[in-house]
Amino acid sequence: MGLTRVKVFVRNPETNVGREVELVVDTGSVFTWISRRVLEEIGVKPRRVRLFKTIDGRVVSREAGVVTVAYEGYEGDVEVVFAEEGDAMVMGVTTLETLGLEVDPVTGKLRYVGHLAL
Repeated sequence: MGLTRVKVFVRNPETNVGREVELVVDTGSVFTWISRRVLEEIGVKPRRVRLFKTIDGRVVSREAGVVTVAYEGYEGDVEVVFAEEGDAMVMGVTTLETLGLEVDPVTGKLRYVGHLAL
């Protein structure tokens, strides 16, 4: 199976200013990473700093904030990481679960599966 790429609309929940971005779906990433430039353009302010361990063992510090993500009629507020130059823009598992989506292993596309009340 190849990479799953999706176009989503990200919006500042405080001002409703937003724009469309393309993300690679990464089920190995907890968080969604969006370019700092994009987040600043729509006025998203960092709320905290998080530390992340990279695949090569380094620890990097990144700011995080909240956006509203919309994809094909599904919408939710999620914490996103301000991706710096060289960081990938990805949709992580938290966003997938917030929207009630999963990657269909046959088609490689996102499909709605709903939410579980456990």
